[in-house]
This record gives sequence, structure tokens and C-alpha cells, in this order.
Amino acid sequence: MKPSLLSLVILLLLGLLGAGCAKSGSGSGMPSDVDYYTCTMHPSVHSHDPNAKCPICGMDLVPVKKADAAAPATPAAGQAMGGMAMGGAAPGPAPADQPHEFTVPLDRQQLIGVTYAEVRREPLRRTIRAVGVVAAVTDKHWDYVSRVDGYIHDLKVSAPGDPVQKGQVLMDVYSPDLVATEQEFVDLLKMRDGARNQHDPALEENAEHLLTGARARLEQWNVAPEQITELERSRAVGAHLALRAPFSGVVEEVPVHQGRHVSVGDHLVDIVDLSSVWVWVDFYENELPLVKPGLAVAITSASAPGLASAGKIALVDPFLDEQTRTGRVRIDVPNPGGQLRPGAYVDVALTLDEGTGLVVPFGAVLPTGERNIVFVDKGAGRLEPRFVQVGGKFGDNYQVTAGLAEGDRIVASGNFLIDAESKVQGALKDF
Repeated sequence: MKPSLLSLVILLLLGLLGAGCAKSGSGSGMPSDVDYYTCTMHPSVHSHDPNAKCPICGMDLVPVKKADAAAPATPAAGQAMGGMAMGGAAPGPAPADQPHEFTVPLDRQQLIGVTYAEVRREPLRRTIRAVGVVAAVTDKHWDYVSRVDGYIHDLKVSAPGDPVQKGQVLMDVYSPDLVATEQEFVDLLKMRDGARNQHDPALEENAEHLLTGARARLEQWNVAPEQITELERSRAVGAHLALRAPFSGVVEEVPVHQGRHVSVGDHLVDIVDLSSVWVWVDFYENELPLVKPGLAVAITSASAPGLASAGKIALVDPFLDEQTRTGRVRIDVPNPGGQLRPGAYVDVALTLDEGTGLVVPFGAVLPTGERNIVFVDKGAGRLEPRFVQVGGKFGDNYQVTAGLAEGDRIVASGNFLIDAESKVQGALKDF
């Protein structure tokens, strides 16, 4: 009886152990490498039922693998010791922040709208756009200011915009002081000629000295050198001073009227040559290193739809505006037709050619603050998060300087949802 009782106890224990193993192994339906199931939108949801739904949003749950299953197999102790004995170093642990592959089924990728792009090598061209203001060239702008007291005798130009030619008389000014100086100049000429005829070197030298002073006064009073030469030749004193245009252009302003009395320093007339103009542009502080003298720019204007002028950067102001953090740039622009008017706004486009480089779509790069991440397609739904270094932005693309190779297939859209999957599966631990 005792052996029979002992046999019954052993059989009972074996039955209980078998039932427990069956319950824990096959009853849950979970693969051995899965830790639990969770929702990509609500990672706080944990379940051991592979067919369960998210109680918050109703989405299908995704598996989260166990940490030891995701980690690569470690070599046996004997192999490690053997490798060290042969002079090889034992492999160290992978960096904690190094991302690893994860899997998002293709049907799920299609559901969340994932698209792909290929890393390409393309010309790196960027266009910097800004708004400029047209201004007259300083050395082609002349302000006539009265240098003697007198009266406007005959005003030849009447309104802004009147075209003038070089040498054209703008107005005649009557000045008693000018008439007296011209008469003195003629008298000194006669004295010099008389001294020459009398062969009196001392008197001739004194006359020349006085003539030099009289000529200087006439020049200071806006009497042109050719007018002084004509006065010296004709010895005829004119009653009026003719002010002539120093170059061809247009009248900008006429603040005086016929017969008006003018004093020294009064503004008489402005002449400007608009055959070429300046365009002043404000570029942002981060754009200024790309702006250099000699670069060509395109000038367009909304007020002149057919206008397409080309100019060159002539000067980059080394000082920044403390409020706007911008720097001024001067562009020299030919303006033979006079379509660009001082004070007008124009659109400026500066196109820069920086060679060739690897580019990816702007939406393919996921910034994390300290790093930039791109998801590389490894096939069959496997994705690899990869840290990349990006350069400038060229159109709708980013230049990639490190982390990718030409021909790599990357995720171009749906990155935020892919990122959520990667965080759930632990692919980006230190994201």
C-alpha cells in the first residue's frame, strides 16, 4: 500500500506542474520575445492580450519586445577569454544613445501615410530675397546753392521732372557784387597788359597776383571756368550770372521763383542724373556672410511688370542695425530708361551657387533640439533611425553633410508617427 500511495502523490504533482506550464506558455498567446502590448498614441496602456484594443482611442495595440531579446547575443565567457588571450580586445557595450532598427509593418505604414524619398546629389543653389529702396547716386546729384546776394532774373526751368542737358542754362542771377567783381577783373586785365607794354615787371607781377584773387572769387560764386575765359577774352562785363547744368539729367526740385531775392546759402535748384541708381537693401544678420561685393542680383518691381534689371553688389555696410539686426547693402544698377525712380520699392533676388551636395526633402529631417534624425528604410518594414548633420536649406531640400549616403531610401513624410513607433519600441532611448 505504501508504494501505491507514493506513486499517486508523484503522479498528482506531475499533473499540477504540467497544467501550470500549459497555462503560462500557451494560454496567453504571447510570443516569448514580447514583453507587452501598447498603443502608439497612448504608451501608458499595457496589455498581455495581442488581440486587445486601446481602451482610449480603439487602435490596435503593437508589441513591445523584451530588452534581452532586442539586444545582440553576448559571446560566451570562454570565447571572450579566448579572444583576450589571443590579443583581441573584448567588444564593449553599445553607446546608450545609439538608435537601433525597429519594425513598422508595411500595411501600418500605408495607413499612417508614410512616403519615401531617395538621397540625391544635386546642385546647391539658394536664393535670398529682400526688399530694396531706390536712391540717386550721390556723385550724380547736384544742388545749386546761391553763393552771392542777388535776384532771380530769368528762370529757365520751372518744375521737377524737366529734362536738362549738360551746359544748359538753368537760371540767370543778377548780383551787384558779381558785377563789381567782374569789372574789377577786367580792370586788372587792362593793368597787366599796360605793365607788359611798359616793360614793368613789378607792376605786371602785382597785377597777376590781384587777377588770381579776383578769378578765385568768381569761381567761388559759381562762375564756370569757361565763362571766366570768355570774360578775359571779350573784356565785356555781364550783368547776370548764368547757372548751367553740370551734366544731363532731370530737375528734382526748384524752390525759387522768378524775381525772388536770394541770399548766400539759399537753395536754388537740384539736378539729378538717373542713368544709373543705387538700391539699398537690408539683409538679415545670418545672411550677411553670404553677401559679397561683385555678386550679381536681379531687380524686379511690382510697379513695372516688364522690368528685369541686373545689378552688382558694390558695398556691404560693416555696421548692423541694433533694432532690426540687419545690415545695409548697396547695389549699383544701370537705369538707362529711367524706370527705377528714387524712393521706389523693388524686389531683390540674390542667387548663390554653392556647388553640389547630398540633399533630402525638408520634411524628412526630424529635429530634436540637439540632433537631427532621419529614418532609413531597410526593407520589409524595418526602419533605422539615423543621426545626421545638415547644412543649409536649398529650396525645399536640406543639404546633408554627414550620416547618409547617396541612394539611401528614407522616410519623407509621416515622420512624427514613425517617431512615436520608435519611442514605443525603444529604438530611440535618449530621444
